[in-house]
Amino acid sequence: MADRLRDQQKFEHLQNRYIGVGTPDTTRYEWQTNVHRDTYTSFVGHPALLEYLSIGLGEPQAVVKTQFIDKMIQPCGPPPSKD
Repeated sequence: MADRLRDQQKFEHLQNRYIGVGTPDTTRYEWQTNVHRDTYTSFVGHPALLEYLSIGLGEPQAVVKTQFIDKMIQPCGPPPSKD
């Protein structure tokens, strides 16, 4: 019984610390959206990574940064219908 309680406490700690872990009620779309937003945030927040990506894309850093910020609005497209 103590192992289950400890495992549950660890899982709750991870959920509080890392929002992207999700819950059993998290849909696939929500999870994918969180992962994409975290990725774009990392690209924008780390200048060296942004420079690397801008060189690879052949675009100025400001353009790439703006594109990534715009993609954060709906990174996986429109949400699925709730039918």
